[in-house]
Amino acid sequence: MIDALLVNAAILVGVTLMLWLVSVKIGDVSFIDSYWGAGMALMALTSWLQLEQRGLLAHLLLGMTAAWGLRLGIYLFRRWRAEGEDKRYARMLRKAREEGRFASTTLTKIWLGQAVLLFLVSSPAQAGILAAGGENRLTVLAIVGTVLYLVGIFFEWVGDWQLARFKANPANKDLVMDRGLWRYTRHPNYFGDACAWWGIWLVASGISWEVALWTVAGPIFLTFTLIKWSGAALLEKGMKHSRPGYEEYKRRTSAFVPMPPKNTD
Repeated sequence: MIDALLVNAAILVGVTLMLWLVSVKIGDVSFIDSYWGAGMALMALTSWLQLEQRGLLAHLLLGMTAAWGLRLGIYLFRRWRAEGEDKRYARMLRKAREEGRFASTTLTKIWLGQAVLLFLVSSPAQAGILAAGGENRLTVLAIVGTVLYLVGIFFEWVGDWQLARFKANPANKDLVMDRGLWRYTRHPNYFGDACAWWGIWLVASGISWEVALWTVAGPIFLTFTLIKWSGAALLEKGMKHSRPGYEEYKRRTSAFVPMPPKNTD
């Protein structure tokens, strides 16, 4: 398995460097967000391709990761094409641009860092596929994990679709999205992300306890970053100033796990 993971790492570094060169040429790294999902699908595929025998569990883990990663990658790529450079990256790289350090800064602080985290978070899919091989037996953990994954996919896909429709209506400019799934959690897409990857981890864990132990850092880190680091925490910091009604929305709506809205009267 170690040799296969090293092959995956080499492929990931190679693709990352090529995309970094593209970002330097166009002067924008914002499309890296779409690489987050697509890169994890790539890691699952390269793991699957290295198997001599491919059974039901390997196919299941590949399908779960590819469906999650490609949908997210396409969604974020289209958003980047429609909206242009992400304001977060513009602020982060302003000084580096002014000082002529755009290329080196984006390589070390953005692209290579993203590659390391991408490899870590996708480890349940990679190790699970490689350990599954020709295994066709569906364990209880695999069934539970698949159900949790489907819950996550529902919240992520429907939440993103509802938000896209809301933002497409000019009448909603500067308003807070508090409808549909967003009525029950301020971040249905992030909640869905976490459920999807805990589901993938559970499926992989059913193969062996070693896989469960070696890869649990992936969903733990993802959940942490979605809640406390670059996900909800960073987004809400900006929303506080750009959406006048956001503080009221926060008081009545669950931060992450879906819950009935609180009565603030």
